[in-house]
Amino acid sequence: MNDLSRRRVLFGGAALGAGALLTACTSNTPSENTQINTNQNAGNNKNAEPGQKVVIGFSAPAADHGWVAAITNNAKAQAAAYQDVELRSVAAGADAAAQRAAISTLIAQKPNVIVLLPHDGKELNSVGLEAMKAGIPVVNLDRAFPDRAAYRLQIKGDNYGMGLAAGTWISAQLKLKGVSNPVIGEIPGIDSLELTQERTAGFNEALGQNGFKVANRRPAEFTADSGQRAATELLQALPKMDALWNHDDDQGIGVLAAINQAGRKEFFMVGGAGSKAAIDQIAADNSVLKATVTYSPSMASSAISLARLIGQGKGMADLVELQVPKEITLASETITKENAAKYSKLGF
Repeated sequence: MNDLSRRRVLFGGAALGAGALLTACTSNTPSENTQINTNQNAGNNKNAEPGQKVVIGFSAPAADHGWVAAITNNAKAQAAAYQDVELRSVAAGADAAAQRAAISTLIAQKPNVIVLLPHDGKELNSVGLEAMKAGIPVVNLDRAFPDRAAYRLQIKGDNYGMGLAAGTWISAQLKLKGVSNPVIGEIPGIDSLELTQERTAGFNEALGQNGFKVANRRPAEFTADSGQRAATELLQALPKMDALWNHDDDQGIGVLAAINQAGRKEFFMVGGAGSKAAIDQIAADNSVLKATVTYSPSMASSAISLARLIGQGKGMADLVELQVPKEITLASETITKENAAKYSKLGF
């Protein structure tokens, strides 16, 4: 994936620390949409200047989901934007065991830094420890390693914050409509994942603060097919509904298909992650989808930029500290009809 488009990094300090102004341009080909740090208008930021060569090992699961595809594409595009970065990408295989073996092989090649989006953080924790013990800093991307010794930097989205954002916006809309005892549905992703559990916990907290609760919840699997199945079950269970939160915009394609097939229009829906299709539909305002909360795959671009700084022994230009922080969590923003035009070119 070349050139630009994707979502802006949601923490300004990391972008500036890597020495750059983020820019974006939209391509009609999804595989070409990326959001990278172009090092333009860097001013007096010495971090933007080419320095010591950094070899970055990279591994992420196969791109069987729009968001995961964006992760890999952003990482590759960001690495290509730096003259002093060489990216060595290894296939993650079909499961955690295959990825563990691939990373062990990568460790033997002794890259300067490894950026890793694991199949599962808990199951890949051991390979993070292996790399760190071998003196190779690990940037743990998105799916968290439980052991802090397994990573030099952990950069991830705010799953709990996604739930809070979705629940807060839904509660506000229900109150504006004067609905005092709403029927609220929820379609999460894979329920066994910690990230899904965190999203649900945040959602429940926001609803609870407003005296609301979820009436029915049907998990999907982050795919359009599973979203359609889960939504069909939910709509049958709730013949009347006031609001729905679907955790993932990719599975939301199927969710909306089921809603349209059932001819249901009495409720509004909030999505999750910020796909371009969802943002454009929100802007058009011609369906039940009225908002989505962000979970930016541009974190992969930032992971490469920060891995470069770690490999060169540099800190972030806007911070007093001499090193890149240990943990960074991106904020979750709410996209509605009012600001959809601003975000449209940044959707994945």
